[in-house]
Amino acid sequence: MAVRVHPEDACGLYPLRSECATIAITMSETTELSALLDKPEFPRSRHYGHDWMLENQMGPNAVWLAEWLSNELDLKPGMRVLDLGCGRAISSIFLAREYGVMVWAADLWIGPDHNWQRACTAGVADRVVPLRMEAHAIPFARDFFDVVVSIDAYHYFGTDVLYLSYLSRFVRPGGQIAVSVPGLMQPIGDQPPPHLLQPQANGSCFWENECWCFNTVDEWRDRWGRCRAVCGVEADCMPEGWRHWRDFERAIEISGTGIFPSAAEALDNDQGDYIGFVRLRAARTEAHPENLYDSGLGAQAGID
Repeated sequence: MAVRVHPEDACGLYPLRSECATIAITMSETTELSALLDKPEFPRSRHYGHDWMLENQMGPNAVWLAEWLSNELDLKPGMRVLDLGCGRAISSIFLAREYGVMVWAADLWIGPDHNWQRACTAGVADRVVPLRMEAHAIPFARDFFDVVVSIDAYHYFGTDVLYLSYLSRFVRPGGQIAVSVPGLMQPIGDQPPPHLLQPQANGSCFWENECWCFNTVDEWRDRWGRCRAVCGVEADCMPEGWRHWRDFERAIEISGTGIFPSAAEALDNDQGDYIGFVRLRAARTEAHPENLYDSGLGAQAGID
């Protein structure tokens, strides 16, 4: 599908010119931001404003990751898509605008009220449905979705070997499941490399205990490949993923929109040796696995 250009947004929600920006920065900082954020690798994303992405970020650039992921999907207008762990729903808005799909924007940490306002402002109130949802308690009918995506979120809950089978229940046979997550570019064994443990100038270390949910592309491929509920598993790494992540971290620093301490220094030291992004996609099979997260299983089996 050809890239959609949104000329009506030139000074709207997605400003393309520095004079339209809402973040208070100098002209030189605007130039630096443009150098960091105008990436030919993500042509669709270049039509979305820097300030909008920066003000609504919760870590790595979810719009870039959504574009990278959607490049490998067969998305058609009207398809039902679950955006699992959508954060502030900018990935959901991107998918709805670019492909005309219906997106259920689901997140545990971010409530639906503000995500609904973002969808309305973006002109996709008819295509984005926000809701608060826990990933192990998906309140939809079996086979409801054509596609499930998860962008910078799946690693928080999907490392459980049972989870993909559970998630597949909500995708129609032949439907698509795809995720893009931070990951390891090589195994690290029992001890992370020293440069990821060393405090940065801002005092924070990149590697925290939660980073143990990062996996290599081979580890993810093997895990998904053992699940009989999906087939055709494909997995790869983003070329220069570390650089794109670092550049967005630097842009967050310049704009003053950071939620968490910047990881730019650690990513620059790493140079992609260990840290980057992994992409996975697969198709749902005809298998119907049990929902082992169902609290009513004991009663259904007649033992409770």
